[in-house]
Formats: sequence, structure tokens, C-alpha cells
Amino acid sequence: MKKVYFKTFGCRTNIYDTQIMIQNLKDFEVVESEEDAQIVVVNSCTVTNGADSGVRSYINGVNKRGAKVILAGCGAFSKGEDLFKDKKVFGVMGHSEKENINSLLHEKTRFVEMGDLNSLEKTIVSDYLGKSKAFLKIQEGCNFRCSYCIIPYVRGDARSQDEELILDQVRKLALNGYGEFVLTGTNIGSYGQDKKSSLGNLVKRISQIRGVRRIRLGSIEPIQIDDSFREILDEPWLERHLHLALQHTSEEMLRLMRRRNNVKRDLELFEELSSLGYALGTDFITGHPGESQEVWDEAYETLKKFPLTHIHSFVYSKRDGTPSATMKPEVRGDIAKQRLKDIENLVFEKNYEFRKTRAESLDILVEEKKDGLFVGYDQFYNKILIDSNRDILKEWVKIDNYEVKRDVNYAIFEV
Repeated sequence: MKKVYFKTFGCRTNIYDTQIMIQNLKDFEVVESEEDAQIVVVNSCTVTNGADSGVRSYINGVNKRGAKVILAGCGAFSKGEDLFKDKKVFGVMGHSEKENINSLLHEKTRFVEMGDLNSLEKTIVSDYLGKSKAFLKIQEGCNFRCSYCIIPYVRGDARSQDEELILDQVRKLALNGYGEFVLTGTNIGSYGQDKKSSLGNLVKRISQIRGVRRIRLGSIEPIQIDDSFREILDEPWLERHLHLALQHTSEEMLRLMRRRNNVKRDLELFEELSSLGYALGTDFITGHPGESQEVWDEAYETLKKFPLTHIHSFVYSKRDGTPSATMKPEVRGDIAKQRLKDIENLVFEKNYEFRKTRAESLDILVEEKKDGLFVGYDQFYNKILIDSNRDILKEWVKIDNYEVKRDVNYAIFEV
């Protein structure tokens, strides 16, 4: 039986997609070390030119070792044909082909099977190798067309997974001991728009399944916080952390980025959610074309007003094939990097202040052990290091007394 190694780049959606492929393998053995594998499936990311370069570099390394490379994921659409023509990969498979991976890996001749951008897989994932929490891909694709983003062109328009299939998957995962569920997708806030439902209604139904202890959500657009979502904000099973994608806090930059959010409304929403006790994260891009010093200074002062606790920030990276790639004037790389550092430092301090003001027990799922300490995340999605006299890996623990350090919380848990 040939051995297969899966290398996953990019987002949580790719983590789920890799699991779909693993679930559909019948005639191959999945291994955890690429050195042991005759076949390497690369589930690629193509969100930036840099992401493409990282994938290409990894593939070059695998080729030197002599393993057969199969390219999957978003990079299959953006760079698959080029890599195939250059004989860097044996095969290229599109998103809709994940459930056909067993037969594709049997192919004796090189292949390109791109499939379509309309389908959704029906495979039910019932286990996650080595993971303490379960990922659920509830939708695929995006109807937004932000000027810097290639993803709608490689994952298609928004389409929602069947609600009953999602619930069936949650039941199976809960029976297998999973208590925390992370809802993911390309644009999860659009869930249900094509099925006369909504993200709020889906999450409410998931919460009613026995064994579900905490539900975490991937990134949501601010305009997608609707009435049905507001109805669940007080529920104890909803993680007290929400990630709302701002991308910028300048109206001029939002216009250039072709975003649908509005700075004034965004700030009002963040203040509303913060007043309910939520930790709040966001995405932010620095150095997008058109971000003059004047625009940046205004945006930075505005960002200070937001009650943020987490940030997923990027220096703008040109993505060929997007409108932003041809925009002028460009921002020097060193300036963009300094701006990135400034906002990361700002939000770091905001997170520290947030953690210092919490006067409540932390509900933690312990995910790993590293350097003699257990590592977990609380209901606010803050990391905590735990020194314990017994093995608490993959357990839920409630901690009342802990030390708030500048970079992380720390606790001693004794039984």
C-alpha cells in the first residue's frame, strides 16, 4: 500500500478540505512524515504572490526527494497549469475533485482534473487526526469582489452546505468526543442566503446537539451581523470572541478596496459587541496602493478608537489578476511593514488591557503540550499556559486563578 503525505497551506478551510481528501482515501496509507511518503498531496494557498512562491518552493523540495506531487487547493487554479507544464507536479486537481482523490492517485499518467466551482462535497468528517477541536466547512465561495482578493475566482460564488448534512456531521463528531466546533468557509456570514436560512439559525441548531460545548466562528463581515445573529449573542455556548473583517479604517481605502463596510457603522458595531463582553478581532491590510501618509495617519487614529483584542494583519502583497495589482501609487515595502508593526503593537496593548480587566473564570480547551507546559485557549480566544501535575491534554478545565502576563496568561492547575 503506497503511503501519502498531505501538506496543507493557508486557511482553516484548507484544513477541512485536507480532511475531506483523507476521508475519501481507501487504497493508500496516510503518514505524518513526508519522508515516508511516495506521494505528497499539496493543498495549496494562492491568496498572495508570496503564497504561490511558498508552495512552489515546497514542491521543488519534494521533487528533489523523488516523491510524486499532486497539487490541490486554490493554487491549482492559479498556478496549476504552469507547474504541470514545467513537470513540477504529476497531477493537478480542483476543489470539486476532492472526493475523487482515491481514483486520481491511482492514475498511471499525468493528469489535470480541474472540475468546477459550483459543487459542494457531501463527505461527512467524523474525526480529525491529532486535533482537539473540530472544523466544519459550512459554505464555499464568496459573492464579494474586493479589489485585492483572488479567492472568489478560485473558489467560486457563495453557496451553502446542506443544513442537515452539517448537523449530522456535528452529531458524529460530538459522539467521538469533540466539544468545540469551529465554523469555517470562504465567507461564512453569507451562509443560508441561498437556502432561506442564516448563520444565526444554523449556529442555534448546532448548539442544541448533545455534546456541543463551544462554537467558534471564522471571519464574518460587519454587514453580516443581522437580527438572527444578534439573538444568539447572549448564549453561553458561543465563544466570547468574534472576528469581524475590517481590512481598513479609512473610508478612502475601503472605497479603493471595493469593500462593503463603513467605518462609522463598524465602530458602532464594535462598541456594541464590546459592551456585551466580547473580545474582538479583525483583519487589516497595510500598504495597499493609495495608502498615502495622510490617509494612514487618519486610519491609525481611527483604529485607536476600536475596542480590539486580536488582529490578523498583512502587508499588502500584489496578487496578479486582481484590480489592486494595477493601482497606483504603490506604497514602499519598508513603510508598509512599519505600519503593520504599529497596528500590531497597538492591538497587543489593547489585548493586554482586556485580559487585565477580566474578573471571571476561564473555560479552556487544552490543545497541546509544549516545553513542559499545557497550552489552551479560553472563551475569549486568548492563549494560556498551564503548569499541571497531571495530564490534561485535550481536556476542558476551568481556571479561576491565573497570572496575566504581557504576552500570555499563565496558571498552575493542580488536582
